Amino acid sequence: MEPQRQRPAAFALTRLKLSNFRNYAHLELGLQPQPVVLVGENGAGKTNLLEAISLLTPGRGLRGAPYHELARAGGDGGWAIWAELASPLGEVTIGTGQRPTAAIQPAGERSLRRDVRIDGAPARSSGALAEHLHVVWLTPAMDGLFTGPASERRRFLDRLVLCLDTSHRSRLNHFERAMRQRNRLLEDDGGGASTLLDALEQQMAESAVAIAAARLEALERIRASVLARRERAPESPFPWPTLMLEGQIEGWLGEMPALDAEDRYRALLRNERARDRAAGRTLSGPHRSDLVVHHGPKGVPARLSSTGEQKALLINLVLAQAELARRARNGVAPILLLDEIAAHLDKRRRAALFEEVVGLGAQAWMTGTEARAFAPLEGLAHHLRLAAGADGAPQLAGDVS
Repeated sequence: MEPQRQRPAAFALTRLKLSNFRNYAHLELGLQPQPVVLVGENGAGKTNLLEAISLLTPGRGLRGAPYHELARAGGDGGWAIWAELASPLGEVTIGTGQRPTAAIQPAGERSLRRDVRIDGAPARSSGALAEHLHVVWLTPAMDGLFTGPASERRRFLDRLVLCLDTSHRSRLNHFERAMRQRNRLLEDDGGGASTLLDALEQQMAESAVAIAAARLEALERIRASVLARRERAPESPFPWPTLMLEGQIEGWLGEMPALDAEDRYRALLRNERARDRAAGRTLSGPHRSDLVVHHGPKGVPARLSSTGEQKALLINLVLAQAELARRARNGVAPILLLDEIAAHLDKRRRAALFEEVVGLGAQAWMTGTEARAFAPLEGLAHHLRLAAGADGAPQLAGDVS
């Protein structure tokens, strides 16, 4: 009898295949549950590979790109990602992609959906992926999280909520759909169709309060995770952040029951119809909330901290998110995607980060241009080198020596 393979204490990809994705014509990897280091020149395809892994979860992945942009230039418009996944929850194959352009839509139109398969069977939507895999990522594009628009911080917070409650995406979609319909009706009808507006605003109020409540609950849990990290490693080179959620509905939920908050938001929407029609959008609601972050030890807003301090704060917050995700999944660590993570860290912070990654037990995918930056992970991670082939497509050039 073949010996039973031991299940890892984390989500781990054991095989990964890409077809016509970004600059990959084809790629196939066999993997172990240990961390993975990808080294290569800029443009070799490292971030594209991480993006492919991120698309094995609900949503548009770490870049948020439209699906039709993911197809390889010169291909047929289709693309595919397939993986074998192992965890203490069991083994499963998951796949996603889009069929060739000519097979799914008339010329000139764009598909808004992607196909998803679980163990070979079609899934209704990408939301089904949340039941099988959780991924946490940190990319260079997130370095401006504290100084950029509030929408980026909301998306960060909503990804955190999703690791605790997979139904959160449905709430967000329900609210946004009702809000778009209300905005269109105000523009086309000037608010004359009051019965339909009443119904849409009722839907918005119910979803909005549920969204705000879920965000507040997640915020309390991430605060607890940050506090636990602070108590465990008070001298960590990654300073602890303080977190607060600013928003009208969130404030109401601190003062009144949820049903009263629904009634208040519904009345607000009714009173603001003329203003929203003039603005061409809904000006009040959970889509306007903001996650406010401070540098805990210094007590100053994160946006006023130095670039290095902001990066260190962000790493602390992402690691706290990964630890929270592990607790939410009964000790199963998520996959971590850390793109160009060593580029702007000094030797001390790099060593501390690698120690935390190994301690978390996650299959962390880390990218960089210099192999020596990952020397502390020698023997602890699978080291691979990517290089651009003659046709520009990435090729595995073998293990990093």
